[in-house]
Amino acid sequence: MTISISEASGPEAQIRAQIRAKALELGFEVCGFTSVTDPWPASARLAAFVEAGHHGQMDWMAETLERRSHPRALWPGALSAIMLGVNYGPGHDPLEALKAKDRGNISVYAQGDDYHDLIKKRLKTLARWLVTQFGGELKVFVDTAPLMEKPLAQQAGLGWQGKHTNLVSRQLGSWLFLGAILTELVLEPDAAEIDHCGSCRACLDICPTGAFPAPYQLDARRCISYLTIEHKGPVDEALRPAMGNRIYGCDDCLAVCPWNKFAQIGNEMALQPRPALTAPALADLAGLDDAAFRTLFAKSPIKRIGRDRFVRNVLYAIGNSGEPALRGVAEALCQDPDAAVSDAARWAAARLG
Repeated sequence: MTISISEASGPEAQIRAQIRAKALELGFEVCGFTSVTDPWPASARLAAFVEAGHHGQMDWMAETLERRSHPRALWPGALSAIMLGVNYGPGHDPLEALKAKDRGNISVYAQGDDYHDLIKKRLKTLARWLVTQFGGELKVFVDTAPLMEKPLAQQAGLGWQGKHTNLVSRQLGSWLFLGAILTELVLEPDAAEIDHCGSCRACLDICPTGAFPAPYQLDARRCISYLTIEHKGPVDEALRPAMGNRIYGCDDCLAVCPWNKFAQIGNEMALQPRPALTAPALADLAGLDDAAFRTLFAKSPIKRIGRDRFVRNVLYAIGNSGEPALRGVAEALCQDPDAAVSDAARWAAARLG
């Protein structure tokens, strides 16, 4: 059922202002609108990404390719998208943590509580308010469904996809969690954001593993975020040294972006870094069993990769630490029941021997 927002209640500009004001009241920093009835150029880029095999072990990207091809392929009733963002800007330079070789480096977004839970709760609250005020059906999304949120966010004016393929905001830099509401309301779209990368190559040149075959293209199989989070089993030995002490995710291409001069420190308490996760000792993390892992990472996005994959990452960092004192930590795991963990332990021990 198509519902024109101007028919639903009052002048359209006033309605958009009400929605934006409610979104800000609920804790979103930015809110934009876009139509989802137009052709979707992002689908061709996604198809090329999968065709090249750049998705690696993320088979779900190939399996849901058709549904991802357009927002209306996911939900035919959708006519507009309300795109929302929550700032999680760090209060420090994430690249500094790379210097502490005996400490683990966890991506900024994963040092606090799981953003999925926080944003979905806010989206559902906003969705209930929208239905009460204006009617119509809608669906909410936060990075867990086959919806390409970054291209939608660019269409809604929240930012643009930089050469590293992530969203960049002129107001908030690199640090923006996205949420989306697809609705059958007809909303006047905001102007799409244009590309402001210019000739800058900072994000491409800093990548430790050369994961960008060209600007605006990512080969996930070489991306440290993919390798530490999505990749199952042993990581290619040729890539392990470049992982450094990154044990969950990688912020290098985000942190180096010049647009971060406009970034602001996030003020959402649930997303603030936990002291235990800002620079944890590798020796302590390597000793985690399954129960201790679940306890340490309760309410954290890290919990979903499980103890074995996480400790595998920790052992790669130990092997890269150059700290002979950590050799015994690695040797203690050489007979771990998980094959990837034991392989990483032997590799680390050999590197430190």
